[in-house]
Amino acid sequence: MTALAEIPLTRIDGAQDSLSAHAGKVLLIVNAASKCGFTKQYAGLEALYEAKAAQGFEILGFPANDFGGQEPGSEAEIAAFCSATYGVNFPMFAKIVATGPEKHPLYAALTQALPEALDGAATAADLARYGIRPGAPGEVLWNFEKFLIGRDGVPLARFASGVTPEDPRLLAAVDAALG
Repeated sequence: MTALAEIPLTRIDGAQDSLSAHAGKVLLIVNAASKCGFTKQYAGLEALYEAKAAQGFEILGFPANDFGGQEPGSEAEIAAFCSATYGVNFPMFAKIVATGPEKHPLYAALTQALPEALDGAATAADLARYGIRPGAPGEVLWNFEKFLIGRDGVPLARFASGVTPEDPRLLAAVDAALG
């Protein structure tokens, strides 16, 4: 595992964690929000998790209120929403900051390792149509951006928000990582 694995994380229930606790698994790290146009991706993420978990795949959800205030709830409210609305069983974590100078060390490391997301330009163009300006180059553009981490803890790929869990490119990358 890499130094990425030792970054302290807090589960949505307050328990301490780190990526080292998930060593040997392929991880998909997602910054999420409950009141976003992409929130319905929770259903696809849960389906993907259920389909691939037995092969050593795990999704880690990180709620963030960075974009349009679309994750205003408490950890308890977020956990209840994800469970009741989408049946989320993959690990969820405490709210973090995913962009800007106060971003969580996990997201600082991920965006440094993978400064550009697949379909990032298309997502930025879509956001612009809604009058939303993306942040600085390399920053997470919006909710539901996804980072794929290999079994060895090395970041492999980054997917913009518009790349859904069902997208063949994301599925191919997950399958290749599970190899």
